[in-house]
Amino acid sequence: MSLAGFDQLYQQADARAERVPVAVVGGADRTVLEAVRLAADRGWITPLVFGRAADIERIAGNHGIALDGLRIVDTLEPAATAVAQVRSGQAGMLMKGQVSTPALMRAVLDVDSRLRTSRVICQVVLMEILRDDRRFVLADTGICIQPSLEQKLDILRSAVDVAQRLGVAQPRVAALAASESVTESMPETLDAVELQRRSQACELLGCTVQGPLSFDLAYAVDAAEKKQVAGPVTGAADVLLFPNLVSANLTVKAIMYTADCRYGGMLCGAACPVVFMSRADSTATRLNSLALAITGASCWRSMP
Repeated sequence: MSLAGFDQLYQQADARAERVPVAVVGGADRTVLEAVRLAADRGWITPLVFGRAADIERIAGNHGIALDGLRIVDTLEPAATAVAQVRSGQAGMLMKGQVSTPALMRAVLDVDSRLRTSRVICQVVLMEILRDDRRFVLADTGICIQPSLEQKLDILRSAVDVAQRLGVAQPRVAALAASESVTESMPETLDAVELQRRSQACELLGCTVQGPLSFDLAYAVDAAEKKQVAGPVTGAADVLLFPNLVSANLTVKAIMYTADCRYGGMLCGAACPVVFMSRADSTATRLNSLALAITGASCWRSMP
């Protein structure tokens, strides 16, 4: 069984009987407004768009984007105001628009936001490689700079939860490193070995972990055969768990900009899902991210 792709996620979102109220943080951007307009027209969401109303209306007018059905909230503090709407129960999900990651995270992590939980907040990306008809979940690709072993365990939990909701009951997880060899000079290889040990000892339920594995061993069967590395995850990973933000960010952006692929991302670990990608992303990617969060998240109803 393989992970659901974006075509399936769109079909599942289309089939929903109920719209998700989404607070869009920073709406003064063409791609943000286009994605929100498309999602609203498909019946996925009820959008509340936060930012300077004059700027939002100007950009919408310049690009022929209809604003009917979109509630515009005029504010100089879109992140804090949007989070307040989630806290009050007026929205069930956040969407990162034209706002910096630090500004958004300050609002999410504020002690009064009630969005902060005991979980590690991390970005989970679904990547679909069209050439190979392959899909895999990647984490953490956007928040934790140098996660500890305990933080990796929580990031793993979030990524596995998303993979399960995308249709794989027992996801195969590759604990990534630059090499499959274990050495103290590369601490991430020691963490990977420990994650594999806990998986084999049935301490990590609902997934199968192997590591350390380099990206090629996790992705390609022929690489595993040539290097004579066997295991349940080699060449078949459903989840790629990165050792740090540098490796994750470089890998994901290299794939995004050079491969024939589709992708979308969200934050897990907060009290509600956060549709979360780069400010440079396209309308299609933002719509993909909405579909992922709507159908692949487990907690969008959790706010009081």
